Amino acid sequence: MLELGTQSKAPADADLIKDGSEATFMADVIETSKTVPVIVDFWAPWCGPCKTLGPALEAAVKAANGKVRMVKIDVDKAPQISAQLRIQSIPTVYGFWQGQPVDGFQGAVPASQINEFIAKLSALAGDGGLGEAVEAAEQMLAEGAAVDAAQTFAAILEEDPKNAAAYAGMVRAHIAMNDLENAEAILNGAPAEISHAPELEAAHAQLELKKQAADAGPVTDLLAAVEADPDNHQARFDLAKALHASGKVQEAVDQLLELFRRDREWNDGAAKAQLFTIFEALKPQDPIALAGRRRLSSMIFA
Repeated sequence: MLELGTQSKAPADADLIKDGSEATFMADVIETSKTVPVIVDFWAPWCGPCKTLGPALEAAVKAANGKVRMVKIDVDKAPQISAQLRIQSIPTVYGFWQGQPVDGFQGAVPASQINEFIAKLSALAGDGGLGEAVEAAEQMLAEGAAVDAAQTFAAILEEDPKNAAAYAGMVRAHIAMNDLENAEAILNGAPAEISHAPELEAAHAQLELKKQAADAGPVTDLLAAVEADPDNHQARFDLAKALHASGKVQEAVDQLLELFRRDREWNDGAAKAQLFTIFEALKPQDPIALAGRRRLSSMIFA
């Protein structure tokens, strides 16, 4: 069985955010930061900016889904720690990793800076091996082991429920198993925060193309219809779908580009829309997608 590292499921809010003290600082910050980065918020009840920064920090920590922890220290109740860390004004925020302060800032900063701070701090701890697990699952899928890939993607999602790559992988694994109903259910069940991630958009495009494949007609009959009447736009469009369903992606793109050249407005721009669906289903740097987008753009702006 694939080991996913030591990253645990997302902890409850009570474990993510704590009120610290001088007595608990060693356990809550120094020891904890040896396994997960810890943000320490030095504040006081009388500090106006602290009332803005504190809730914003807490929200960002919760959104990080367990990748960082937060400890709140009231400087009036922890003078020794404040002096040791040379806290001269509040709010002051430190990020701890491996028992040491590694980053920090002062004042009530905007949400974008908070998110950047947390992202940098999270990166220090890596992802618990999840990136390698995603790569392994992708390799399984490429080798035709869709069931094993789906199980691995599911294990990754237990560790990180908002892992867009794993969610998309689950969708594609079910597509490979011709289980389109579950593929669509998984896609629709993705957390809102990642629903528009590029990986999910690509999986959605692949699902739409797979659905079309079920209704695709015989390539030979459709090719004959197009050759008999090159202006039979419906036949050419159906031919492109049939070609794609048979794995002839480049040929499908060529037919759609020819249809767009002949009548870009046909069927409410169906050729262009279908081309975008195919491009989205491919990897961003796929040669077919890159060349196809360039050819389409040259036609649009000709």
